[in-house]
Amino acid sequence: MRILKIHNHYLIRGGEDESFAAEDSLLQEQGHQVDTYIENNKRIANLGLWRTGLKTMWSTESYKLIRKKLKQSRYDVVHVQNFFPLISPSVYYAAKAEGLPVVQSLRNYRLSCPNALFFREGKVCEDCLGKLIPWPGVLHRCYRDSLPASAVSGMTLTLHRLLRTWDKQVDVYVAPTQFARKKSIEGGIAPQKIVVKPNFVHPDPGIGNGQGEYALFVGRLSQEKGLDILLQAWESLEKKVPLKIVGDGPLVNQVTETTARLSHVEWLGTRTLAEVYELMGQAMMLIMPSKWYETFGRVVVESFAKGTPVIAANIGAIAELVTPGHTGLHFISGDSADLAKSVDWMVTHPQARRTMGQQAREEFLANYTAKQNYQMLMEIYELARKASSD
Repeated sequence: MRILKIHNHYLIRGGEDESFAAEDSLLQEQGHQVDTYIENNKRIANLGLWRTGLKTMWSTESYKLIRKKLKQSRYDVVHVQNFFPLISPSVYYAAKAEGLPVVQSLRNYRLSCPNALFFREGKVCEDCLGKLIPWPGVLHRCYRDSLPASAVSGMTLTLHRLLRTWDKQVDVYVAPTQFARKKSIEGGIAPQKIVVKPNFVHPDPGIGNGQGEYALFVGRLSQEKGLDILLQAWESLEKKVPLKIVGDGPLVNQVTETTARLSHVEWLGTRTLAEVYELMGQAMMLIMPSKWYETFGRVVVESFAKGTPVIAANIGAIAELVTPGHTGLHFISGDSADLAKSVDWMVTHPQARRTMGQQAREEFLANYTAKQNYQMLMEIYELARKASSD
């Protein structure tokens, strides 16, 4: 099978990029040919606001390039990972003009929310969910805190809803969790078009020993990731549990201020994937304090692969991934005192913690390896081909 993958790459590498790379590598290992068309947001600076806005709604450049690429070689399926902002939904039309099935991954809430996060002013926001014209997101400057940029994002959603692009041009949507699927349906995507396929970790990093006696956070240092809640919890812990923080982002100053005051909190900056795996394998627990609706939470599954239990906020997809008392614990999202309580419990129940770590590893082996994921992906491509030919 020959697959064309389409992806608009952001400036900051993150979990989505790891998932894309793992999926491409898996397909190639199984003997499939994977070609890519990638745009990078670095081009925005050269294009300017006006031209970027036009390309977001409809990129003639992307349409022509994809049609040319599809004419030059015989493909079986076009798989769009991310089209925003420079590629645009025009690539769906290019694929359909060449008679090819289209699969769209739902890595965020871009088709329902101007900023793709359902998050505004430090809390979950669903004001635009289900609206033909997502005017609240424009009014509140939800995308990049910019009125023009938010207007472009909102107009793109409205235009393609009116054109019925999401209904007619995409054969199958791939949601990484049931929660993401549910929100996409509430946003107007037909239920029969959405299939759930989780992300996976490949190759298997192997189980750790959990003897590092520290807690770990890995992710973007931002408000939606709950960094403020994490740091507040560590201020109030009864026992000074060491905390290691991996990542970078807008709240880095708050993190460094905390590390200056609390000797048991350490910021490690960005680390390679191999280094992250080593830290995860040694950690007593991984903390996932997100305040937004994560669509998946790749670090949770990576932690499971290392046999490390997870304390997760009871919100969005991460609440779906972590089973309380089995693979970790839940705490009330946005409640630092409840997070501190969960951390204290995990520290004072070492045997239960080790058992949860073993069960986390079993959860990974049962649901998040390459073998299961490859089979699901092949079924999705066949489903798209059948839907396209009907």
